[in-house]
Amino acid sequence: MTLRARFAAACVAVAGVAIAAALVLSYAAFRSVLTVDTEQSFRALVDAVADRARHAELGTAAFDAPPDHAGAEFRVMTSRLVITQVLGPGGTIAVRDAGRPLLPVDPADVAVAAASVPGDQAEHVLDADGESYRVVAVALGGGRGAVQIAHRTTEAVRLLGHLAELMLGVGVVLFGLAALAGWRVADRVTRRLHRLTVTAERVAASGRLDTPVPPAGRDEVGRLGAAITTMLDELARARADQRRLIEDAGHELRTPLTSMRTNVTVLRRFAELTPDAQAALLDDLDNETRELTLLVDELVGISSERHTTEPVRRVPLAELAEAVAARARTRTGRTITVDAEPVVVEGRPGALDRALTNLVDNAAKFDDDGSPIEIVVSSGRIVVLDRGPGVADEDRDRIFDRFYRADDARSRPGSGLGLAIVRTVAAAHGGTVFVESRAGGGAAIGFTLSPDSHPGRAPVSPRRPTLGS
Repeated sequence: MTLRARFAAACVAVAGVAIAAALVLSYAAFRSVLTVDTEQSFRALVDAVADRARHAELGTAAFDAPPDHAGAEFRVMTSRLVITQVLGPGGTIAVRDAGRPLLPVDPADVAVAAASVPGDQAEHVLDADGESYRVVAVALGGGRGAVQIAHRTTEAVRLLGHLAELMLGVGVVLFGLAALAGWRVADRVTRRLHRLTVTAERVAASGRLDTPVPPAGRDEVGRLGAAITTMLDELARARADQRRLIEDAGHELRTPLTSMRTNVTVLRRFAELTPDAQAALLDDLDNETRELTLLVDELVGISSERHTTEPVRRVPLAELAEAVAARARTRTGRTITVDAEPVVVEGRPGALDRALTNLVDNAAKFDDDGSPIEIVVSSGRIVVLDRGPGVADEDRDRIFDRFYRADDARSRPGSGLGLAIVRTVAAAHGGTVFVESRAGGGAAIGFTLSPDSHPGRAPVSPRRPTLGS
C-alpha cells in the first residue's frame, strides 16, 4: 500500500469513528429526551386523574356526554398517543371514544374498578390491533369504577426507527464526504513528497547534483525540500573541492616525479659519474623522496576527515602550545617561546595540534635568521610570530589556499598544503584564520577559536591582543 493510500485510509478511519460516535451519541440523547418527556407527560396525566379521584371530583357522570360532545376532562385526557376509557363498577366499559381503538379490560383493571380507595392504580402492558400500549387503571373509589389511561408506545418506537434510518443515511453521506476529503488531503500532501522522491531518484540515477528541487511550501515537507536542496549544494561543493584537489595534486606531483624520473635515468650511468656527482645525485634523490613523502602525507591529511571524526574533548590550549613547542625545539633546534593564557576549548586535540604544528613549521621554514619563534594564546586566539620576510599584501588572501606558494617561497621545500590544513581545522571548529604583519618585521599567522564553543559552531569574536615587537 502506498503512503497516499495509507494516509487516506487513516483519515477515513478517524473520520468514520468520529461520525459514528457523534451519530450514536445524538441518537442516544434524542431517545433519552423522548423517553423522559413521554414518561413525564404520561405520569403527570395519571397523577392528575388520581388526584381528582381522591378529592371526589371525578366520577362516571363526568363522562356521560356523547363522544362528540365529551366533557372537558375526557377531551383533555384523549389525544393521538393517549387513549382513555371509563370503566363502570363491574369493570364494564362505560364511556369510550368511538373513533379510537377499544382497549381490552384486564382482570387487574376490574379489581381496580371495584376498589373502595380512590386513586388506587394497576399498570400493565398490552398489544391490540398491532399496537403496543402501556395501560394504567386509576380507581374512582367506593367501587364506582375506574379510568383506563393507555399510552401507545409503538409510535415512539417507530419514531426512533425513522430517526435511526435518517442518521444512518446521514452517516453514509458524511462518511463518503470524509473519504473524499481524506483522499484529497492525502493526495495534496503526498504529491509533494512524490515529487521530492522522483527528484532524489533522478539525482541518484544521473549523478547530477544540479537537478532543481521543486518547491514544497513552508511546512515539514517544505523543510524537507529545503534540506535536500542544501544537501545537494553541499555535495556539489564537496565534489568540486574534490575535483580541484585531484587536479592540484596531479599538478604538484608531476614536478617531483619528473625530476625523479630524470635522476633515475642518470642513475643508469651512475658508475660513469664522479664521486661528487654521485653524492649530489643521491642527495637530490633523497630530497625529492622526502618532498614527495611530505606532499603525500599532506594530501592524505587534507583529504581525510580525521579533523571531523576525532572525538571532541576539553582542550587546554596552554598545554597544547607547550607540547607543540617542545617537539618543534627538538626537531628544528630553534628557540620557541610560549605565552599562553589558561584557555580551555571544546575541540579535537589532534586536529588543533596539527594546525599549530603547521604554523610553527611554516615560521621556522621562512625565518632563516634563527630568531625565536613565539606562540601566543589569548582568549581563544592562537598566533605564531616570526621574524621572517613577512607576507606580501597580494599574497595574504591566498596563502591559505591549497598548493598556493608565493613567488619567494617556490624555491623552499614544502607542499603548499600546511596553511590550507590550518584553515580546514579552524573552520571545523567554527573559527577563522588570519595573517598580519608584525611590528619590527616578520609575520603573525594564526586562527581563532571560541573558548565555550563546540566544533562546527561560529565562535565569539575574541579581543585581539597587541602583537609583540
